[in-house]
Amino acid sequence: YKADAIPSVSRDGAQINVIIGDAYGVESPVRSESKTLYVELKLDADTALALPEAEELAAFVVSGDVDIEGARVEPGHLAVLEPGDATLHSATESHIMLVGGDRLEGERIVWWNFVSSSRERLEKAKDDWRSGRFDMVPGETDFIPLPDT
Repeated sequence: YKADAIPSVSRDGAQINVIIGDAYGVESPVRSESKTLYVELKLDADTALALPEAEELAAFVVSGDVDIEGARVEPGHLAVLEPGDATLHSATESHIMLVGGDRLEGERIVWWNFVSSSRERLEKAKDDWRSGRFDMVPGETDFIPLPDT
């Protein structure tokens, strides 16, 4: 999708880009397999903004002086939010990414950089990594070996 296809809305000191999902009265054309929310917020100093509701929601502070319901969130940190109403406040110009959506059904297995609902797929991913069947990460020149544990 080109940038101009991503819906944008301005609200009282907030520039909002809804990359995936629907929030703040706009809906992204980007589709996902499950109900997903991915939103970019650029807030002016001294701006308060109610966060959209989602079964699961987290806010990553890219930059700025931000608190959510009175709890400060440092730049470079992710705040995993409890379900319910929440308001974000920016004391300075701030850049925040929201990610969330509906809970996924079933168990998720996390091992190193891999996440799957299937142990078999996880083992295949390990084997593929060991065997060099993954593309290199852009900008990286060193291969990172699979951990022993």
